[in-house]
This record gives sequence, structure tokens and C-alpha cells, in this order.
Amino acid sequence: MSAFWALVARDIKLAGRLGGGPFVGLGFFIIVVTMVPFGVGADLDLLSRIGPGVLWVAVLLATLLSLDRLFQADFEDGSLDLFLMSPLPVEAQVLAKCLAHWITNTVPLIIAMPAVAFLVNLDTDILLPLLVSLLVGTPSLSFIGALGAALTVGVRRGGLVLSLIVLPLYVPALIFGAAAGTGDLMGTPMLFLGAFSLASLALAPFAAAAALRISVS
Repeated sequence: MSAFWALVARDIKLAGRLGGGPFVGLGFFIIVVTMVPFGVGADLDLLSRIGPGVLWVAVLLATLLSLDRLFQADFEDGSLDLFLMSPLPVEAQVLAKCLAHWITNTVPLIIAMPAVAFLVNLDTDILLPLLVSLLVGTPSLSFIGALGAALTVGVRRGGLVLSLIVLPLYVPALIFGAAAGTGDLMGTPMLFLGAFSLASLALAPFAAAAALRISVS
């Protein structure tokens, strides 16, 4: 476990040095949410209805922005080869990288959510279910994104390919997340969202580890 947490700490420290780290995603998230009222108009009722979905889409896109760096830097400097030969199982290493990615790229978006929710006229009663849905559902974005990043780690400029692989797999999280953000904390959408995150936690590290072994072989 010490090696696992050491890898998590390493990736968290490196996150701020690679292309701006969490600040790029946070800035992108704020810009996307800010642009929505200009496109939709000044209809406050409409903004309030679509607010949870808009915020979920903005978080999804901001998370997608940083996925190509999940394994790419380690692949380019040769660290990935050493990781694959280390005593720590590759699946555990993928899990550690996903955890570090979620902490550095998604948690800041969730923290900033109350500050930007007013831009879409989000009702204060909906804010708590929305935050809970993000805490429950966004880990699946990192897990599924790790699979796409592993499949494209050896592809030059594979960001577009990564998006094409990952975006269709994000659809269930987006559907259940947007629905859970407007409903009961223990409603059916929230339960399905939690089940989707648990399924991605159980399956994605093994699939990503297999993809990494194939990519570097």
C-alpha cells in the first residue's frame, strides 16, 4: 500500500507541472458555463431547468481535457516501462493514477461548483443533490478515461482518438448524473449512477492494464 500511495502522491505533485494541471481544466469549466447564458438567452426558467445537465457536460468536457496526459508523460520518458516491471500490480497503478487524476482535475471543479451555479440560475435546493451526484459519478469519468488513455498511449496526437473512444462510454454517467442532480439523494438515478461508478471501478483498471501491456510491448 505504501507504493500505491507514493504513486498517488507523485502524480498529484506532477499534475501542476504538466500543461498547467488543474487550473486549465478549472478555467475551461468556468468558460463553458459562462458561455451557456449567452447562447441560451436570458430565460431564467430555461436556464434553471437545463442547469444540472449543463454543469455535468462542462465537468465532463473539462475532465476529458486532461485525460491524454494520464499515461503519455510516463510513456515518453520511459517511466511506464519501469512501472510495468515493478512489484506493484499494473491494475493497482492504474487505480492510483485514476485517483490522482480525480483529485487534481475533478475535485477542484466540484469545489468551484457553488460559485458558478448562479450563472445557470441553479436553485439552491438542487445544489446539494448536484454536488452529491458529481461526487458519486465523476470517479467513473477518470476510470473510463484511463481505459481510453491506455489504448491511445502509443498513438501520436491521440487526443482526438481518445475523445472518440471515451465520449460514448460517458453517456450513462451523463444521463444518470443530470437526472440525479435534480432529484432525491437516494432516488433511482443516484443509485444507478453509483452502480455505474462501481462497475467502472471494478472493470476499467483491469482493461486499462491490459491495454498498457499491449501498447508498450
